[in-house]
Amino acid sequence: MKTIVKQWKVWLPLAVFAVLVVFLARGLSRDPHEVPSPFIDKPAPALDLPQLGNAALQLRREDLLGQVWLLNVWASWCVACREEHATLMAFSQRKLLPVYGLNYKDTREAGQAWLRQFGNPYLASAFDADGRAGIDWGVYGVPETFLIDAQGRVRLKHIGPLTDEVIATRIEPLLKQLQARP
Repeated sequence: MKTIVKQWKVWLPLAVFAVLVVFLARGLSRDPHEVPSPFIDKPAPALDLPQLGNAALQLRREDLLGQVWLLNVWASWCVACREEHATLMAFSQRKLLPVYGLNYKDTREAGQAWLRQFGNPYLASAFDADGRAGIDWGVYGVPETFLIDAQGRVRLKHIGPLTDEVIATRIEPLLKQLQARP
């Protein structure tokens, strides 16, 4: 009986250690930009905000139904947004799909000045001064990008700056698939 107890004292910590190593290895092998989103394949959250460029106009999710579209969450104070901006401009100019913005926790003046300085890739940008819409969309931080299908379902969420690689390997293949559907 004493040998069994001694064996458990050795094997139990080793087994616990092995389980921890497996979980750690699995976690380290994942892409940190691929945070699971509860919104994937579900209706996109409500979007009904004044536009950044004209507070008299609204940007509404319902007005975008029937088309595949991209929503990019950004802010003038966001360093990573500046990093992705040239890529987003080039992608938008290709006109593969409508690109909309969500100006997050910013001032209207700062957001407008930023777009004047760096260029405006958006057909329209919603103005979310207090960040409530961002919370509804599950935004962790900026930039984040969502691909929405014609039925208004979130099909992709990308956390972090868009890159040519992300566009080529994640957005464009899914976009082709969605645009091929009747």
